[in-house]
Amino acid sequence: MTNLTTASVLAFERKLDISDGALTQKKSGGGASPKIVGIREKAVRGTISNRLKAAITRDSAKMDAETQKPNLQIVDVATLDSGYDTLVCDWTCKLLPFDGAPSICTDEAYRARVMEVVQGYVSQQGLGELARRYATNIVNARWLWRNRMGAFRVDVTVRFTVDQEEITLPFEQAESLSLNQPLSESPELTVLAAEIERVLTNGERPQLLKVHAEALIGEQQEVYPSQELVLDSGDRKKKVLYQIDGATGQAGIHSQKIGNAIRTIDTWYSESPRFPISVEPYGSVTTLGKAFRQPSAKTDFYTLFDDWVVREIEPDIEQQHFVMAVLLRGGVFGESSKDKS
Repeated sequence: MTNLTTASVLAFERKLDISDGALTQKKSGGGASPKIVGIREKAVRGTISNRLKAAITRDSAKMDAETQKPNLQIVDVATLDSGYDTLVCDWTCKLLPFDGAPSICTDEAYRARVMEVVQGYVSQQGLGELARRYATNIVNARWLWRNRMGAFRVDVTVRFTVDQEEITLPFEQAESLSLNQPLSESPELTVLAAEIERVLTNGERPQLLKVHAEALIGEQQEVYPSQELVLDSGDRKKKVLYQIDGATGQAGIHSQKIGNAIRTIDTWYSESPRFPISVEPYGSVTTLGKAFRQPSAKTDFYTLFDDWVVREIEPDIEQQHFVMAVLLRGGVFGESSKDKS
């Protein structure tokens, strides 16, 4: 296509719209009414355990003086109550139809080309591969993060309605499922993946998935909600946990954190990936301090997308999956005149 350049303003809306996760607690086997997981403050006097300067560590007197300094902290904490041994998390995912149309695009010719590329991919490859991977991460409870790691058992249930009929899909012992290997096909997983693909591809209206998980972690054990970012380093509280409802103090997991887990499907960043990473334009994994999709290697989203849309160089199938997953993730992808120079 001649004289086509990337639109200066270009944005896509996310097509998997995920809610916060609300945390409650119950007793396995019944016998106690379910209630919210609350957040409370705890004041602790910690020890000095950070790496110290060499001048201090070489001098025993200075070292003793340093360790005598109190490390006072006020932190938020969340635990199950006495008599409660099961953490419950509920959240929803709204699926929206995906036709490739940008939500904002300042160039009509570019918009038409993007839609042509997306619809060509859908007709040739379909969204089945992406839908299966999203469904897998719903089923394996990756989105419970640290709460999943120490659980004795995790059961997940997904509910949605089709033609006024509620469909319930149970997935037991999610804690035993691998987070790095594809799940073996099951009737329930197939149904969930097919519904995700159907709505994204041909849906005339949104679909709401209701996700419910019960994790047996043990009485009075600590729970790990999302942690809030404290911008003021001088704040007296060093750890602030997320509350869905400030009035009740109910603990929760950020929608962004759940979304990050659901889109941890990118195994196309390497020919021999050791683990999947979350779908990000540069393959960024902040906990590792690494970008797995470097522009210098031409594996980042912008290089692949521009090659495909502007230069009509079709990426390999695996990279096509990645590009479409980024568009489903949503974001602002325009290129200003300053970026082009």
